[in-house]
Amino acid sequence: MANTAHLVRRQSSRDLHAQRSVDRLELKEMRGRLVVENGNTGPSYGATNMAFDDTSPNARIKSTLSSKRTSIDGKPIFKPEGAEDERESWDSKLTFLLATIGYAVGLGNVWRFPYLAQKNGGGAFLIPYFVMLAIEGIPIFYLELAIGQRLRKGAIGVWNQVSPYLAGIGISSAVVSFNVALYYNTIIAWCLFYFAQSFQSQLPWAECPKIHFPNLTYTQEPECVVSSPTQHFWYRSTLMVSEDISNPEMFNWKIGLALILAWMVVYMCMMKGIASSNLIVYVTATFPYIVLIIFFFRGITLKGAFDGLHHLFTPKWHTLLDPVVWLEAGTQIFFSLGLAFGGLIAFSSYNPVNNNCYRDAITVSLTNCFTSMFAGIVVFSIIGFKATMIYDRCLEMRNETLTSLLGPGYDDRNLPEEGTIFNITLENSTVRSLVMPKLEECDLEKELDNTASGTGLAFIIFTEAINQFPGAPLWAILFFLMLFTLGIDSQFGTLEGVVSSVSDMKLFPNMSKQMLTGTICGACCVLSMIFAHGAGSYVFVLFDNFAGNFPLLIVAFFECIAVAYVYGLNKFADDIEMMTGSRPGLYWMICWKYLSPLAMLSILVASFVEIATKGSGYSAWIASKGETEWHQWPTWAIVLILFLILASTLWIPGVAIARLFGIVIIDDNEKAWFPSSDLKDFHGIMPHEPTIAEQLLFCIRPDGSEGFCCPTAPIEDDDI
Repeated sequence: MANTAHLVRRQSSRDLHAQRSVDRLELKEMRGRLVVENGNTGPSYGATNMAFDDTSPNARIKSTLSSKRTSIDGKPIFKPEGAEDERESWDSKLTFLLATIGYAVGLGNVWRFPYLAQKNGGGAFLIPYFVMLAIEGIPIFYLELAIGQRLRKGAIGVWNQVSPYLAGIGISSAVVSFNVALYYNTIIAWCLFYFAQSFQSQLPWAECPKIHFPNLTYTQEPECVVSSPTQHFWYRSTLMVSEDISNPEMFNWKIGLALILAWMVVYMCMMKGIASSNLIVYVTATFPYIVLIIFFFRGITLKGAFDGLHHLFTPKWHTLLDPVVWLEAGTQIFFSLGLAFGGLIAFSSYNPVNNNCYRDAITVSLTNCFTSMFAGIVVFSIIGFKATMIYDRCLEMRNETLTSLLGPGYDDRNLPEEGTIFNITLENSTVRSLVMPKLEECDLEKELDNTASGTGLAFIIFTEAINQFPGAPLWAILFFLMLFTLGIDSQFGTLEGVVSSVSDMKLFPNMSKQMLTGTICGACCVLSMIFAHGAGSYVFVLFDNFAGNFPLLIVAFFECIAVAYVYGLNKFADDIEMMTGSRPGLYWMICWKYLSPLAMLSILVASFVEIATKGSGYSAWIASKGETEWHQWPTWAIVLILFLILASTLWIPGVAIARLFGIVIIDDNEKAWFPSSDLKDFHGIMPHEPTIAEQLLFCIRPDGSEGFCCPTAPIEDDDI
């Protein structure tokens, strides 16, 4: 094991030290002598061009002495002496933070977390939620931001530089991102359709459609009567759903057009590069919070809101002993933060080399989690209102039935059982025998439990609650516009993981990034038509359950292995210290090497066991019953599931095996610009001597090399 890892390490070292051509260095030198016309000496975010400096001889001599200079406000700024970074960069730190928050905060925060919390113990669910955040969520988020900022490439380029044998991790991330982006945009198309339908004085899902007859009479649609107006509009008017995944009835042209529009919006927002889309990011990242705050103040003023919040947060401590609760907490943390897609690595690669990625990881991760809790308060205040309305209506119907049967003075506590024959004395003293009818069962807790996650929460339960609001169309417009903005910026990050990876692979060297983005969006648009027919919603469920879940867990597991056991914890800690000025603590190193991989592996194994024991399938809409029915996946769907998982994950061993036999799949040996000596000088970093704890826990030797439990060798840092 040690010899193999040492061989991998030596190969990685050779690739990391590939020299750039003399012509390119001369070009950089010429660029470094350019002078900005307006004379501005303050650097922009990420700017390292020497043109921002005074190039007079005296100033030039002075500038070579140190990388630490003082800005106008007295704070030191980093200005390296070597060639500048040519990679696209964010125009400001705020743009990066908003883009990353927008990417991490998505639809799952609104329609998945509240359901899981209510289902898995209410307030008690927050304990496994924050434990998994601490050992799995933030450490991997931190790892991806740091490795992307250090190696300054997309996911494929990053893991190829860690070791050419591990380039398959990046390819797997890109393939998973492509598959997820393919179906995720379908949600955006559904939101666009509902958004367009909301501009009506009466919402189309407010009541059942009518069937008119020649004699000018009408009746309500029977399928709608046995279900509900919101369910009928979702399954029939929107999805045009079939009763089985194997028998799509017709092509859904409405959703097809919505998908085309959704992909056009994505392309127009990304065609100049996600790092340049600052105005779009400001809107898509902040608008959901504005709408959530509006819904919060509306929700807490509704009747039954506090019943909903009490139901959500009342702790059920016994659930902490259920391993499924911990599994679902870990899964929610993992997917809500958008880990292993490659999007975070791509985003951070556009940052300045001295950006504080540690602070960013903490900020974005906690923002994501508190957004989930705030969204839970908003959602359950409105669900409490909906449940109370149903409960009150049920009581009213029950009282009307009993009043008509027993008169106004009946005693609700001494009612006979259903079907029992009993005598009642009427006002004229006559005795009458009656049969006790079946009464409506009115239970507020049962109504509060009758919630859902995902599309069921957004397009059925929430829309039903909005129907009861005064000015319902306005609330519907706000709600679906919020879902659209939540989804679209997550889509940006997911697709950026694909675009940056393909760009770094140089598969199409003569194609501009704008054209490459358009080509990928066009291909996705064509393929996404598989979701625009009667069985499209069932195919969507298949992709949602299997295209991302298992492959992403596998990718994240190997990311931890790559950093902790191949790149080297000591070297990774040195890199972070150079970039941020502070060395990561023992806790983070323990997570990267032991706790996070163990969490990934546990979730993966537990998920496989759960599917093996409980089976897997989908909920099919049965029109005659007006309800869903559980169906197992057919054989061809199981084959598709296996294909989606294997097509994403086989790249990891495949690339390693190919490299072992001398077959080069990723030919990217150019080391990215990283001014190590300037950063050390700027932060005043001295050589780190491993502590006793580091030697015992990670087998780091006094010379910086790492032993059997982390078989790597140190790599010399040189500036380019």
